[in-house]
Amino acid sequence: MRQYSPDLTPPWKKPTSVPEVPAEPGLVVEEPGTGFCGAVIRCEAGTVTLEDRFGKHRVFPLEPRGFLLEGRVVTLVRPAAGPARPARTASGSVAVPGARARVARAGRIYVEGRHDAELVEKVWGDDLRIEGVVVEYLEGVDDLPSIVADFAPGPDARLGVLVDHLVPGSKEWRIAQAVTSEHALVVGHPYIDIWEAVKPSSLGIESWPRVPHGQDWKKGVCRALGWPPDNTGAVWQAILKRVGSYKDLEPELLGRVEELIDFVTDSGGA
Repeated sequence: MRQYSPDLTPPWKKPTSVPEVPAEPGLVVEEPGTGFCGAVIRCEAGTVTLEDRFGKHRVFPLEPRGFLLEGRVVTLVRPAAGPARPARTASGSVAVPGARARVARAGRIYVEGRHDAELVEKVWGDDLRIEGVVVEYLEGVDDLPSIVADFAPGPDARLGVLVDHLVPGSKEWRIAQAVTSEHALVVGHPYIDIWEAVKPSSLGIESWPRVPHGQDWKKGVCRALGWPPDNTGAVWQAILKRVGSYKDLEPELLGRVEELIDFVTDSGGA
């Protein structure tokens, strides 16, 4: 009598037809044998380097059916070399080789906190230096009316402000309404914190978790995702490292930052 031998081959190793996907930088995949999930940062002959949400790097061989992309088995392949394209900044603008930073304008862009400022600098920093726009942070919006009054916006010194969680009826919304004028523009995104403006897929997570009202949002997120809740600063730096360009950010933030840059650099604020 023939003895039954179970097939213990993992599903991702079985010889089925799977798509080939170029290992482009920023592509988030999982190596199922180890469970390591990360974004492609380098692809060389025969290997691919991934970086997880905490900045840890792992090198894996480019084996057939070796990775999972959005839960589906794929074969990563080395990207084909294409024709040279114009270099672009992280914001998607065409880069200007050798461009020197412009002398700072009188106009400014204010953002709500240090994390906001670091994210804007990482994605739009090259553009802002060419335009001569300085970004500063407020550490909250409660003092915004007095800051705007001291700044005294005018035709030659426009002021743009980016506010977190700017939804109708909120405290932030009422403050924004009070200080908005011809030369002062306050815009915002709907997210509780700037962290949420980073696409979950760029971090290898399905979605940003919901945190019960009354709890510290950053610490609640860290606890839900298994990140260290007592060092949100280090977690943010790990998140920021995963942002390579505008493609890693939600459109609701992209549009607002571009709007502020256009406002401050308009001919009225030159």
